[in-house]
Amino acid sequence: MKRTITIDPVTRIEGHGKITLQLDEQGKLTDAQFHVTQFRGFEKFIEGRPMTEMPSIMARICGICPVSHLVASAKACDDLYAVEIPPTAVKLRKLIHLAQLVQSHALSFFYLSSPDLLLGMDADPAIRNLVGLAQQHPQLARDGIALRRFGQEIIALLGGKRIHPAWVVPGGVMEPLSREHRDQIARSIPQALTIAQRTIEWFKPALERYTAEIESFANFPSLYMGTVSPEGNLEHYDGHLRFVDAAGKILADGIGAHQYTDYIGEAVEPWSYLKFPYYKPLGYPAGLYRVGPLARLNVIDQCGTPLADRELEIFRQVAGHPAPSSFHFHWARLIEILNALEVMQTLLEAPDILEPFVRAHAHPNRWEGVGIAEAPRGTLIHHYKIDRNGQMTWANLIIATGHNNLALNRGIRQVAERFVDGNTLQEGMLNRVEAVVRAFDPCLSCSTHALGQMPLLIQLRNAAGKIVDELQRRG
Repeated sequence: MKRTITIDPVTRIEGHGKITLQLDEQGKLTDAQFHVTQFRGFEKFIEGRPMTEMPSIMARICGICPVSHLVASAKACDDLYAVEIPPTAVKLRKLIHLAQLVQSHALSFFYLSSPDLLLGMDADPAIRNLVGLAQQHPQLARDGIALRRFGQEIIALLGGKRIHPAWVVPGGVMEPLSREHRDQIARSIPQALTIAQRTIEWFKPALERYTAEIESFANFPSLYMGTVSPEGNLEHYDGHLRFVDAAGKILADGIGAHQYTDYIGEAVEPWSYLKFPYYKPLGYPAGLYRVGPLARLNVIDQCGTPLADRELEIFRQVAGHPAPSSFHFHWARLIEILNALEVMQTLLEAPDILEPFVRAHAHPNRWEGVGIAEAPRGTLIHHYKIDRNGQMTWANLIIATGHNNLALNRGIRQVAERFVDGNTLQEGMLNRVEAVVRAFDPCLSCSTHALGQMPLLIQLRNAAGKIVDELQRRG
């Protein structure tokens, strides 16, 4: 009889989703689907609101990466104003955006994924969590807490609070950086750099224990998309979009914000609220592509900072160029943290960083605006239309996780084919199905993640609906 395995909810991710695995009579996988079960509706309920409210409203989409939404939304409003923001404001936006990237990557690596990496995919789930990690690897746990606190405190210093700061506004930022806060941030960077380098040195030899996972965690040829600077360097705030193929050949480059619809289409499926973006020239679903830390390292020429560039060279020697395995998202996050810290150090040393002119004032001069930023999880697009009163009439958002939706579903199927035995359920093999999702670090409901475990019930049913086996994990 044909059977279905349901993993509901998927644990140690940000938000709520479930996975269904379809099996044939022999217990072999025939299909796999990743369902995002929540509907947010931001694109509709902002209609009629003043465009000036958009950055603060859109930041509420996410409790982990609100700054990315704040920045992308403000950039869309800059476009509506047709205004060039002050150079110091650009630097300050970059500073707070990179601080968020550091804290978000630290959350993903240390809190959500390192229990699998340090304690093992087959470890007892009662200890395979942050508490168990702190007991067995206290230094790494302390490093994760310190690195996340580093990013959050910078956000608070600049924006006034750690979550949902309203400091980034259309035309720039609300207040300049004080000398005291600049010096405070600068003093904290060396310790953060030490932690980032120590973690990378631990992680690289640890990869030898995960060859099977590297081979099967969404390891397949695909396209990659990311933002690059005019010099081809890693860029998270501004630049242009670039697509490369599985061989590293550039398919499209120099794509400006208003051109994204020429290259990115959006499909929908009845079993998920998350859209399925695709590369238009190849159509759906052949135009599968990936975004985020792994994709960004695959599309750039170099990082553009010395420490990160040295690590990028090692990464490409080991993982390939482009690197096809999504298991290497973890490694890519660590390299991006290193680059972010180096860039932040450079920004703080800029002679105009304390300049008080940080906001340009204007009125709407266009009726359509697009803002793009590289969120921790990938390219984030905010596209707005307004009426002549400056009120929102339409919005389209492509969240970073959405870009990865096709690849994520294919990766789940690949892992399940490799590890899942449909005749006998084992927690460790199903944890690997969850772990490939965690490698992408999806932000499904864009909500904060609480300490501890979410309850998990996995049931194996036959075609008549009778439960023939089950595993249960209590919260």
